[in-house]
Amino acid sequence: MSEPLDWNAKTIAEFRANEGRVGGVFEGAPMVLVHHRGRISGRERVTPVMYLPLGTDPDVIYVFATKGGAPTNPDWYRNLAAAGDGSIERGTGSYKVNVRELTGAERDRIYAEQARRYPGFAEYERQTAGVRTIPVLELRRA
Repeated sequence: MSEPLDWNAKTIAEFRANEGRVGGVFEGAPMVLVHHRGRISGRERVTPVMYLPLGTDPDVIYVFATKGGAPTNPDWYRNLAAAGDGSIERGTGSYKVNVRELTGAERDRIYAEQARRYPGFAEYERQTAGVRTIPVLELRRA
């Protein structure tokens, strides 16, 4: 198993064993498991990601396609954006979501709030400056 896949598998197992909580560098951070179908393979995939709950609507969260500041977008983002829907595991529950990509000032506002709460996200944006704009997706309970 490659290193990122091994890390994902361990994080997924820890998330499920601890009612949606993980330790290490993500201790205390809000995490979800995003279920998406490969655009090419058609296989179901599961990816752990941090999310931002914002506002008073518990049915809306935001996820960020940072890929750790890499110059390319992650596959999970491309899969979700292409499909327009998916599902998530959040805490001990799971549900289907509709996906909407944010753009312009709305995207910038949401990303800035995540970077304020978690400074690593500001670093990812610095690393990708001039290469790509990190996508932000709204996941709304279907």
